[in-house]
Amino acid sequence: MDIRKVKQRFGIVGSDEALDRALEVALRVAPTDLSVLVTGESGVGKEFFPQIIHAYSARKHSKYIAVNCGAIPEGTIESELFGHEKGAFTGAAEARKGYFEEADGGTIFLDEVAELPLSTQVRLLRVLQDGEYIRVGSSKIRRTDVRVVAATNIDLPAAIVKGRFREDLYYRLNTVPIHVPALRERREDIALLFRKFATDIAAQYRMPAISLYNEAREVLENYSWPGNVRQLKNVAEQISAVEQKRTITAAILLKYLPRIPSSPVAVTASRAAGGDTGGEREMLYKVLFDVWADIGEMRAGIDELRRMVLEVRAERGEGRNSEPREIAGLLPEVAGRSAVVQPAITENDAEFTDSEEVADEEPAREMTKEQAQREQIIRALRRNNGRRKDAARELFISERTLYRKIKELGIDHARGVSSLPDDNIR
Repeated sequence: MDIRKVKQRFGIVGSDEALDRALEVALRVAPTDLSVLVTGESGVGKEFFPQIIHAYSARKHSKYIAVNCGAIPEGTIESELFGHEKGAFTGAAEARKGYFEEADGGTIFLDEVAELPLSTQVRLLRVLQDGEYIRVGSSKIRRTDVRVVAATNIDLPAAIVKGRFREDLYYRLNTVPIHVPALRERREDIALLFRKFATDIAAQYRMPAISLYNEAREVLENYSWPGNVRQLKNVAEQISAVEQKRTITAAILLKYLPRIPSSPVAVTASRAAGGDTGGEREMLYKVLFDVWADIGEMRAGIDELRRMVLEVRAERGEGRNSEPREIAGLLPEVAGRSAVVQPAITENDAEFTDSEEVADEEPAREMTKEQAQREQIIRALRRNNGRRKDAARELFISERTLYRKIKELGIDHARGVSSLPDDNIR
């Protein structure tokens, strides 16, 4: 079966190797009756795979029923899955078929299967082993011929260790595993998916489709997307509905992306939480990161700046494994080399650039370590309305370290912070 036709039929966009591999496994296992377990983070599109398996199986003309196990109350889950007899419990005015009975001869998709109670897991195991089940309130054994495909975003081996999931059921469900990659692992597919979502909503509401400048596309592709494809679609729909400009800059795009600690800051954030040396180092990384983000870039410049810092260290005879000089002390030398990192803003780009995107043009000046730290702390305090706790979190240092730096650098009445109410500096 041609994977391209499958993608076209089910609206799947992307050419990632891991995604193609998952689709190949789904197509190969479809003609069999083996149980399949689809794993992956929330929002990656796991629900497409049971549909593909059913559509290319011998059961395609029978029923396909999708059940969200996490959305059914624990008290009624067994009745929903296996049915009940009249009078089996309060409110059971008549007998009712369950999903396994309704789907006889077809396929049943158990989404969020890890949410099933342990008692229900026992009954599910019996269905998988023998095709037998009993309605709630009955003693009669019934039989069903159902293909089971399950999905979860939970680490089931870890749930087994914690006693929340049966090991025997896990191996029954996991006869054929399919793992769907996260969106951050499919960098080359992100822009394609965004364009598809933007085109779809433009057609639905009869509006011009949005497009991205190159720097905005780089931001899009380098964001970590914790909500995966679902989040990407949400962002595309928000921007399409809210923004009047149909060509989107990086600055506009960043307004719709929740701030997540990014490399290299995130790599060292955990070390900076309690120490002064690491805290100052991470604070200066944050200076570089913020300046670069203001002109619409997210990652490539940081790697280049780090390379230049290493070059300066090498020129000074400081090896990689030696005690590093504070990055702030190297800023004057690095600043002279940083022009290659900052992309030029063309006249075409400027048309779509807000006034906040471009820093005030001032003559280039060298910054001492103290000046760089003072400037970054003031910017963080202003962005957080003077709240030290939030500013410290943004700078990836402890609140105690921030308080000491405020005192050492005389920031209490510095320009830009003195305008804030005194009770905001806390």
